Amino acid sequence: MTDPDHPTPPPGRGVTPPPGNGMTSPPGNTITAQSGNGRAAASSASGGAVEPAAAAPPPLPPDTPGTPVNPPPPPEHWFADVLASDGGVVRLRPITAADAQALERFHGGLSDRTRYLRYFGPYPRMTPKDLYRTTHVDYRDRVGLVIELGEEIIAVGRYEYLAERSGARAAEVAFVVDDGHQGRGLGSILLEHLAGAAAENDIETFVAEVLAENNAMVQVFRDAGYQVQRSHDGSVLHLEFAIDPTEALLSVRDSRERASEARSVGNLLSPRSIAVIGATPSTTRVGGAVLANLLSGGYQGPVYPVNRRRTAVRGVRAYPTVRDIPDEVDLAVIAVPAAEIGSVLDDCMAKGVKGLVVLTAGFSESGPRGYEAERELVDAARAHGMRVVGPSALGIANSDPAIALNATLAPVLPGRGRIGFFCQSGPLGAAILGEAAARQLGLSTFVSAGNRADVSGNDLMQYWDSDPDTDVVLLYLETFGNPRRFSRIARRVAHTKPIVAVNSGRNVARMDGDRDLDRSLVRNLFAQAGIIQVDSITELFDCAMLLAYQPLPAGPRLAVIGNSAALSWLAVDAARGEGLEVGEPIDLGPQASPADYLTAVAAAVTDRAVDAVIVIYSPPVPAAIASFTEAIRSGAQSDPATPVLTTFVADQGMPNLLATRGLGGVLERGSMPSYGDPERAARALARVRRYADWRTRPLSPIARPGGVDTARARELVAQWMSDETAHWLSDLQAAELLGCYGIQVVEFREVRDADAAVAAAHGLDYPVAAKATGEMWRNRPDLTGVRLDLWRADAVRRAFTDLSEISGNPVHIQRMATKGVGCTFRVQDDPSFGSVISFGLSGTIIDLLGDRVYRALPLTEAESAELIDAPRAAPLLSGTVGGRDIGKPVDKGALAELAQRISALCDDLPEVRELQCEPVLASPEGAAVLYGRVRIGPEPNRFDVGPRRMG
Repeated sequence: MTDPDHPTPPPGRGVTPPPGNGMTSPPGNTITAQSGNGRAAASSASGGAVEPAAAAPPPLPPDTPGTPVNPPPPPEHWFADVLASDGGVVRLRPITAADAQALERFHGGLSDRTRYLRYFGPYPRMTPKDLYRTTHVDYRDRVGLVIELGEEIIAVGRYEYLAERSGARAAEVAFVVDDGHQGRGLGSILLEHLAGAAAENDIETFVAEVLAENNAMVQVFRDAGYQVQRSHDGSVLHLEFAIDPTEALLSVRDSRERASEARSVGNLLSPRSIAVIGATPSTTRVGGAVLANLLSGGYQGPVYPVNRRRTAVRGVRAYPTVRDIPDEVDLAVIAVPAAEIGSVLDDCMAKGVKGLVVLTAGFSESGPRGYEAERELVDAARAHGMRVVGPSALGIANSDPAIALNATLAPVLPGRGRIGFFCQSGPLGAAILGEAAARQLGLSTFVSAGNRADVSGNDLMQYWDSDPDTDVVLLYLETFGNPRRFSRIARRVAHTKPIVAVNSGRNVARMDGDRDLDRSLVRNLFAQAGIIQVDSITELFDCAMLLAYQPLPAGPRLAVIGNSAALSWLAVDAARGEGLEVGEPIDLGPQASPADYLTAVAAAVTDRAVDAVIVIYSPPVPAAIASFTEAIRSGAQSDPATPVLTTFVADQGMPNLLATRGLGGVLERGSMPSYGDPERAARALARVRRYADWRTRPLSPIARPGGVDTARARELVAQWMSDETAHWLSDLQAAELLGCYGIQVVEFREVRDADAAVAAAHGLDYPVAAKATGEMWRNRPDLTGVRLDLWRADAVRRAFTDLSEISGNPVHIQRMATKGVGCTFRVQDDPSFGSVISFGLSGTIIDLLGDRVYRALPLTEAESAELIDAPRAAPLLSGTVGGRDIGKPVDKGALAELAQRISALCDDLPEVRELQCEPVLASPEGAAVLYGRVRIGPEPNRFDVGPRRMG
């Protein structure tokens, strides 16, 4: 039925009648009511940080449009685990008809104040009609979302379609949060996801009404980045805002995501209490070792051993289960067999534990059954608000004296420092920590995530980005989780804190689809993100020592000082090979004195033509070295802004005599690292120098070229996506789609007989080219699949006959383009890094040499220009080979613009799974695209776009 006093809604759309006073009010959090004053409202409890809720219309009969008797299945992609502002996990999902009883409990648990602000009056109980209407939605015109913790609903939100307002499709929005969970950012989470669902259903504007006293509700909308328009009607505010994802909106979303993830990791690394489940007296057992390390490390909170057969472990009272512990437990370290994880997890969920470190092995690394068990573990933990480190983890550590956390299996931990270290490998973790300790490489925090089922390197980078105790980030990676987020986060973090990463290349065949990575691809994409890539743990620590204790070099100019000519020349040769600028070494001779070193080092660091110094001291006979270290240190202090590295009697790490220590003996900046040989010092310096150069580049915006018709492109893709299988577009379709982004394929005609070929040639104007379109013949003149420079009709006929015979497909007749240097652009959805663009020059030799460069999408304006200059064969584009001129330079700006347009197309249209523009002829007149191919398919799951969600 429709209200006779109000217009009939468009087909398929519901309408919400206004309340008794004639004003339209938001439909609320799937709870509908009308208070005695005829209004409904959005609410937020008073006092402190609060979460609001918008209002509901009066209940309608079950046959109201948008209230189906048999609701459709909820959209699967609307289910999400999300981090609240306090770092806890909550589960968001669409409301269903089965939620009626849970909603009754939720509503009954709201305080009078929350209900008043929500409904503009008392509303103690939901009626059956309200429950029915609330839980029966069509997920289009009426959408309801709930947030759960465990089995209970803790927040509800909804929108309901209204009608067009000022030409925009509008819906009323509302939400309410349980009093005990207000202040956790749940209102903003609901708003984000409701806006995402509304956008899918072509809704452009949200409206809501709130009591004027409910400032917190208005603030939620404004803090989300929306431009809110307000109007007053007595004590009620009418709010209206567009929900399109503006730059401000995306910035707010990203900021909240960073803060939540950082807080989540911070909770794990700063627990107020810890339970060790599976604790034993024996340090040869996993549970015994981690308990011993916690106790001996001086952890500042209570530790609770859990052991069913003992009343005490290592002199500390033990409990049969974590449920039996009388106090709250923040973190549980689990060291029981995999078969017992289920019951332990049940206990932790019942206890309200906030985080888990699972040392137990036997999960995804063991095969398909283990993978499924691992996913079930993480799913259950997240449903009850817990994060998981592991399984098969070594543990976590925090060297802050106020925490003193060593919840690892490593018997030796490095001292206090300013380096954050994420290590994916559990088995290698102990050896890596031992090596760091031997080098006196101080750490702030350490996490070994093992299988990385939940907490990943992305989470840790978010934490270290804002951690005032961390200056340098180290990553040991075996696989990549969410590649697009990894690249995005790393780019941001690396601008203020250097990231050094080693990718083991092991990449065992895991059930989550990771595969062996192409090393050149990894190298290119790491460099794009500003990550210093190294090939071994030794090189990882070599760079870390320099970054942690010495300033970044201002340029590539190096001075080498030493008392051994042979060692000094090793350093010079290695430095030159790495692209550093260095003259002859300063040879002090084997009889050099401390005074000689002081003078030479002081002169080098104060020389404006020197950006870094390597000092080599290798005494020919045993000698008292303290005076030499003092001389080197004193000389370096002449200008502390110049980095100084040493090879000091072949020591490795941080010799005590070269260390600068602060409170508690902690190493500080100014300490001079020593390398086992001068070549390692030179390689570490060169890597750090390249990073310093990347960091000084101005930030460049994401490239957004003009002349783009995104709406038309989306229409075409939707039209051509006839089913859920990926497929290549026809050549004409691909050209049309590329044209929407200003990528003009040189004009061609597709013909199937000789007469049509001649007609096409006349229409295009001679000269023309004829091309076979069979898969193996495309653009392959070496396989006789192309005929060029056809000036006459008879030549076109012969070409068509020849090509149709060898290919059996339609033939393309194409206008001849200006001759130039052949180039290729390709985009592919890489399983490890997301959408990746590659660029190279055309030719068999180029392909054999693998001279292609890669960048993750989307490209910035600067990256698009760098892409063109990056291949080794790029000098051909400038018209030079080996310093010799071979022709006019091509228009590289046109190639960079083409890269930007390809980037924008693939970023805007995630259904584009693969794209090829090849060949592209680059000339002084521009860049001519001779052929384009596009493969489209179902949109991949991209957790880095849209409303916040965990991967």
